[in-house]
Amino acid sequence: MRIWFKWLIGVALLPLCVSVTVTAARLVRALPGTAESMSPLAAWFAGGFVFWVILYLTLPRPTWSYVLAHELTHAVWGLVMGARISQLRVSERGGSVRVSKTNVWITLAPYFFPLYTILTILLFVILRLFWRMDTYLPFWAGLVGLTWAFHLSFTFSMLRIRQPDVEEHGRLFSYTLIYVINMATILASFGFLTSGTWISLLQSATADTMEAYTFVGQWAGELVRRGLRMIDLSVSGQ
Repeated sequence: MRIWFKWLIGVALLPLCVSVTVTAARLVRALPGTAESMSPLAAWFAGGFVFWVILYLTLPRPTWSYVLAHELTHAVWGLVMGARISQLRVSERGGSVRVSKTNVWITLAPYFFPLYTILTILLFVILRLFWRMDTYLPFWAGLVGLTWAFHLSFTFSMLRIRQPDVEEHGRLFSYTLIYVINMATILASFGFLTSGTWISLLQSATADTMEAYTFVGQWAGELVRRGLRMIDLSVSGQ
């Protein structure tokens, strides 16, 4: 995929970035009024999330753990897409993994795929096949919240500095794609944090997206009309 085409996709994703942000902001403002509808599991999830944020801001950051997840995510997505993996290296200063082939998803996956969260959920599902885990559901909900906050905090921190993965596909394309996928994950979490919001959430997100693209379409149409009018005036004046 040529870089100019990715740039065009990045531009096309900008209204979607705005719409998911508007939807999330509206839901955040509504949270105090829906606090009573939060289930115990949602409270544990939120508690795990906040607990990690406190740790991240007050204690030395476990950079090695993030680098390990980053490189393993490259490897996992590479394996899923048929690539051969070798030479995995991880250190506090950075890491690397050799992948026999690459594409957008393999390269950018660490920035939108919360590996530790996925592993936490998979481990719970596996354990539930052999033991009754209902008693431990709150603990797992808290662990999911903590690992997800881990992913978001480190992703934000790492994207503030130059990343070869991002540069490979262009900043605009990479940032918009990463942002949209992460925001979609955040919006989906609201269906877990509050009861009975999945349908309204989808309707709200769809309406905001349509409104954003309609506004851009109208603005672009007006810009084209003005441009054509200027060309007509220029031709008629000759």
